[in-house]
Amino acid sequence: MSSNTDPEPTRIVVSPDGTPIAVFGSGDGPRVPLVLVHGATADHTTFRAVGPVFGRTRPVFAIDRRGRGTSGDAATYAIEREFEDVAAVADDLARTFGGPVDVLGHSYGGRCALGASLRTAAIRRVVAYEGAPVPAGSSYRPDGLLDGVRAALARGDPDAALSGFLSGVVGMSAAELARYRAESVWPARVAAAHTIVRELEAEVGPAAGLEALGAVSVPVLLILGGASRSPFAVGTDAMLARLANGRVVTIEGAAHAAHHTHVQEFVAAVEAFLDS
Repeated sequence: MSSNTDPEPTRIVVSPDGTPIAVFGSGDGPRVPLVLVHGATADHTTFRAVGPVFGRTRPVFAIDRRGRGTSGDAATYAIEREFEDVAAVADDLARTFGGPVDVLGHSYGGRCALGASLRTAAIRRVVAYEGAPVPAGSSYRPDGLLDGVRAALARGDPDAALSGFLSGVVGMSAAELARYRAESVWPARVAAAHTIVRELEAEVGPAAGLEALGAVSVPVLLILGGASRSPFAVGTDAMLARLANGRVVTIEGAAHAAHHTHVQEFVAAVEAFLDS
């Protein structure tokens, strides 16, 4: 994986609306290429722990989603454009490698991966790590969280906006937030805090909902952290009930960051699914 000090993408894929999407390639081997799609406020560097492990036996391509990193953005936002971004990357790689690719998305990136698979035949399998929509009447966010994030951004405090999102939606404790703040990626996460509101609003729209994404027909692995907040399990169960070809793996002891905290278990679960 590329790092924050080496931000040059290995390819740029232009999405149908003209937005350039940065792709960071690494790894090699005989297995099917794997596209990695990050979640809210993150960028391609969120896969810095698992990416090199996947790359031992397959080409790996981590993207910067629109609005962050070295990718572009558009004047208006819709999650459908994110679906098209991931589909465009898959199409481009399928032409390069001569066949469909696999896609792994974390959180909101899982939603984007699922939506992309409805827009192209270039995606063979999808892994969605805690990216499933929740049923009507359920929500990932506590009451007032969206207003709190908006207020923090309005007063020019993106750090508070990000912290409120991570504690309220992800479930990070004060100690976990303190450790995260000490990491070198924190400033980049704060810089992307303005994208939180649009993603929180988009995730409850019909295009990102259970009925739309439940129509995915390619094989799907839903990964769940055994220690994650209950809405993640609710969404995973509801999504599994709708998928034509889905399965669930729970990583015990993990929460919403198993790709950092449980690297061996995470990679093993993904590889077993992709190779099955």
